[in-house]
Amino acid sequence: MNTTPQLELQYFAPEPDLVELVSTFYHARVPVRDFDETERADRAQLRFQLAGHGEYRFSDGKAYRETAATLIGPTSAPVRSVATGPIEMFGCGLMPAGWGALMGHDAGRYANAAVDGSLLFGDQTEAIVAELRAAPTTAEKLAIGNRRMRALFAQRPAPPFWFTRLVDQWLTDNPSPSVEALVTASGLKLRSLERKTKRFYGVPPKTLARKYRALRAATALARGDDIAAIIALGAFYDQSHLIREVKQFVGFTPGQLLDPSPLTRATTGGRKELAGLVSPLITDT
Repeated sequence: MNTTPQLELQYFAPEPDLVELVSTFYHARVPVRDFDETERADRAQLRFQLAGHGEYRFSDGKAYRETAATLIGPTSAPVRSVATGPIEMFGCGLMPAGWGALMGHDAGRYANAAVDGSLLFGDQTEAIVAELRAAPTTAEKLAIGNRRMRALFAQRPAPPFWFTRLVDQWLTDNPSPSVEALVTASGLKLRSLERKTKRFYGVPPKTLARKYRALRAATALARGDDIAAIIALGAFYDQSHLIREVKQFVGFTPGQLLDPSPLTRATTGGRKELAGLVSPLITDT
């Protein structure tokens, strides 16, 4: 496992009116020259590069060089982040409703890929980055993030919250949710459900269920839970099944997660501290 002991990563809940659109805000600083870490599959991310430069390497072999603002679509496989520092970055995760609102009907095509964040902010991109760089404290950066994201969403049509709430609850309620249960709850035909889920979550419901099942298990392992206890919950057939699924979506084996990298430790620990402020789907995965 790669190690970056100097990593500083703080997570923050969005303001209440943004909680269904933004998962968390975060501020990262890495005062080293070389950074090379594996990021697990995750929700869409919007990141502003305040210092340093690098690229994201996706599971299909494609690479995207970071821009002043980078928009990463929802991922269903690990992503390698390679950068030259010192690094400072301020960003936020996008809830499925937020992702759909920002990206419209083309949301699914940006899954497992990254694009220039100016797609969202236009000629305001550099001004936002300059504002974030000039803010002397993390608290001031957070205030800017909330204000800028609120203004951005105000320009977009409201997403179908009924659908994202339904899917998020489906993912939360059962350690291994069935697609049939979601079809019944939504009242949609399977083909329509698949199209809608891909638009907001980047993948069809079967893959989505597998992704969050693996993320929940990986987070539990990184926080010290026993493999046998996780299997006993009924989400996995056996240890081999757990190992295979966690490796596919997270990039590490359960054994490696028992001694997590600083990035994994900071991610799982930071999100856990937000319990009660954001969705359990965020704090538990």
